Amino acid sequence: MVALETCKLFGGLSAAELEMVARTAHVKDYPEGYQIIKEGDEGDGIYIVTQGQVQISSRVGQGERRILRRIGPGDFFGEMAVLDNEPRSATVTAEQPTTTYFIPRSDLVRMLESSPKLAVSLVREFSLRMRDFNRQYIQEVLQAERLTLVGRFARSIVHDFKNPLNVIGISAEIAGMDSTAPAMRKSAAVRIRKQVDRLSNMINELLEFTRGSQNPIVLAQTNYATYVQQLIEEIRQEAAGKSVAVELENEPPAVDVLMDPQRLAHVFYNLIHNAVDAMPGGGKVILRFYVKDNDIITQIEDTGKGLAPEIVPRLFEAFATFGKAQGTGLGLSICKKIIEDHRGWIGAWTETERGGIFLFSLPVAH
Repeated sequence: MVALETCKLFGGLSAAELEMVARTAHVKDYPEGYQIIKEGDEGDGIYIVTQGQVQISSRVGQGERRILRRIGPGDFFGEMAVLDNEPRSATVTAEQPTTTYFIPRSDLVRMLESSPKLAVSLVREFSLRMRDFNRQYIQEVLQAERLTLVGRFARSIVHDFKNPLNVIGISAEIAGMDSTAPAMRKSAAVRIRKQVDRLSNMINELLEFTRGSQNPIVLAQTNYATYVQQLIEEIRQEAAGKSVAVELENEPPAVDVLMDPQRLAHVFYNLIHNAVDAMPGGGKVILRFYVKDNDIITQIEDTGKGLAPEIVPRLFEAFATFGKAQGTGLGLSICKKIIEDHRGWIGAWTETERGGIFLFSLPVAH
């Protein structure tokens, strides 16, 4: 067992001052695994470890408990209670049978008032301790955030891939049936090929977004009416499986747009599938089109409960997700980047007794 004077907090004190400390110190023994201090406990005093070892832990990130520091003989803990008289902010657990000197806060405050050396020593050690805690805490928070981001990406991939994988599974089952007609088998093969391409495009889009890539965009002149009608026909079949009808309120304008067809398809799929997810009991997704100031405006509205006004300003922020059990907050951010790469804009609004309303613009090709 180490002597009290070997503690870094009392190293500069005189023999008389050490004697005063020793008179107020109480020896306390703790078995392995015992929680000496719990978060939220009243701050009662300071502890000096004379034998054994304790760990200091706290909750970081999403509530996961992390070990911030280990303390052995000659070191101390619980000093915050002396300074601010607030509830404990961390938990201290004996990692092995541990013996401490315990000095009640009231006694230590009296000693600090009568011993400038002890006061200076406590402030110095407290400053060093806080620097070390801050470094450790930041590292732990960053690690927790990294793991959270990995989890979000994993959930995003699993959630977003479900629809194309379901289509592939159903099409493969149809193609493999002996009773399937050659024409249907060929159609199933085409659908599988399209869904595989869609999965590949989704992965590329996610990687491009997370890397912040500024690769040049190659846009091809494409008839918007023909493109939208073909794409919606594919999406309509998926939505029908969830009792959602996708309707065109008016025909898309038959004008040319400079676009990347694969990337723009990602926007349609994401917005319409979000609308489908917002209507678990079924409903409608309605598309409208009009031309304004040399821009084609595409509006997508569902018959769900609508968007809460307070979330609309943050809808397109990365990792801002609202109400979706599997939401990651990336889908709309990626849509925003795709539309902006097409030199357009995207937005959303809500009205009383209407569902969610999203719209985006694309410049007409000249």
